[in-house]
This record gives sequence, C-alpha cells and structure tokens, in this order.
Amino acid sequence: MDFPGNGPWWFRHSLLPEDRLTKAELRKELRAKRRAHVASLPENMRGLVFRRPPGAVAQLIPAGSTVGVYAEAPDEASASGYARWLYEAGHPIALPWFAARDERMSFRLWDNPFDDDALEPGPWGMRQADASAATADPQVVFVPLVGFTASGARLGMGAGHYDRWLAAHPDVLSIGLAWDCQEVVALPLKPHDRPLDAIVTPTRLLGPFA
Repeated sequence: MDFPGNGPWWFRHSLLPEDRLTKAELRKELRAKRRAHVASLPENMRGLVFRRPPGAVAQLIPAGSTVGVYAEAPDEASASGYARWLYEAGHPIALPWFAARDERMSFRLWDNPFDDDALEPGPWGMRQADASAATADPQVVFVPLVGFTASGARLGMGAGHYDRWLAAHPDVLSIGLAWDCQEVVALPLKPHDRPLDAIVTPTRLLGPFA
C-alpha cells in the first residue's frame, strides 16, 4: 500500500547526510522528520497502518510463540495492532518492563492487548505491564527504532536497552517497525549495536537478513 509522503520517491530523496552527523544529531533530525510525517497523515489513514503483520511476516513467527511488542509513543510506528492480531492468533504477548531506570530491560506478559488501561507508566515514561504480571521470554520481538538502513542496521533511542537484551538473547527473531521516512543510507554504528533480522514499513518488508 502506498501512502502520501512516504512512497519510494519520497524517502529516497529525503535521506540524511549521515556521514556528517553524530547519533544524537541523527536522532534529533529523524524524530523531527517522523513527527512531521505522522502529522501529515489523515487521521483515518493512521488507523489503517500497522493493523496486522503482513503475511510474509506472520509466516516468520512460530505457532504459539511468545511475541514481544512495545507500547508505542505518539509518533512511533504502532505495535498495538500487531499485538491484538497476534493475541487473537494464539500468541502470548509481552511488553518491555523496567523495575527502575538503572535496571535492565525484561519482558512481562500483557494479558489482554485490547485493554490499554491495564498498563501503567514505567520509570522511562513508557507504558508497561503491572509489576504483578508474569515474566516472559519472547521468541520474537518487534522493536521500536528512530532510524534504520536497508541492510537492517538500527538506531535506537540511545539507552541501549534493546541492544543489551538482544545480545543476551541471540536466537530471538527481532523485527523493526518504522515509517519509510526513517530510513538512512548508513549509521555510525558501534560494536554493541545489534542489527535487526527484518524491518517492516507501511510499504515494504526488508529482510529477513542473513
């Protein structure tokens, strides 16, 4: 499906001069671009995007596997639609969970992804499951991002939570969700930065990467 402002010509001609930008500068630029892009979409169109995983993505997810998603911020690619669809398809759903800012990220079950009111603010301001929710070990994780490349490199929010978690769980299938406008040609990667196995945008599926 093609959407105004994020078709192939648009993102090809809006890539940043990343070789001249630091990670912090890239995050600032890409967040501004993402915010402007989402604001340009009609409200009814926003509701149609990321409603369910494309068939090729659904086929990558083993039957009955626990799937990690995230409670998206206002401008982020939404994972909530995927969570509801996968839940109805028989997958336990889990959300990132933090006991405190200085604690590592873990996952806890989201018993009903149709009930956003069951979530509570976490120490980073993101919504997360209640502390009484059962811990979980997802086999597939949908990952938020600020920027990405066509080869699966990811620019995250800057705290390294997903990089550390994915490094400790190398067999987990990691799939990024993003708007097309978040693509860049290259990223200033560090050794600890973890690539993604695939990336989904409103117009494309990139990967799975070898």
